[in-house]
Amino acid sequence: MKILLPLTLLTASLPAFAAQPDLLPVRQIGLELARDIAMDAIEACRKDGYTVSAVVLDRAGNVQAALRDSLAARHTLEIAERKAGMSIMSGVASGEFRDARADIRPELNHIDGLIVMDGALPIRAAGSLVGAVGVSGAPGGEKDAACAAAALKKAEERLEFAQ
Repeated sequence: MKILLPLTLLTASLPAFAAQPDLLPVRQIGLELARDIAMDAIEACRKDGYTVSAVVLDRAGNVQAALRDSLAARHTLEIAERKAGMSIMSGVASGEFRDARADIRPELNHIDGLIVMDGALPIRAAGSLVGAVGVSGAPGGEKDAACAAAALKKAEERLEFAQ
């Protein structure tokens, strides 16, 4: 009887495995939208007097758009990218993740492409995670996050009705 139970469970789960498609439809952020979000984040920070970099990653964590304001420090590009990477990995705002998981912050900061700092937000279209925007260079991650939020607010309609 003990042998039948695992065999029954395996047999019962076979239809679920067989029903999985060979190819998956994937929503991914396009270049033009990524560029616009990055520029809008920089412009939002400019209004407050900050020179920043903004990086938009696609859902796989690849750079789709990276912009550095003329006077922003060069290292802000890498920090913005790593902040966005944290948001892709966690699916939430990088600052929210930082606050919730301070226990593993030091370990994650040693992984290429990640940094646990405030300043990045996930980009969602029709409920799907399609990317993340990271901003760096303002005096404080909460200000970086505010610039990212302003850019996403400006793109809200495009994201909501994305095809």
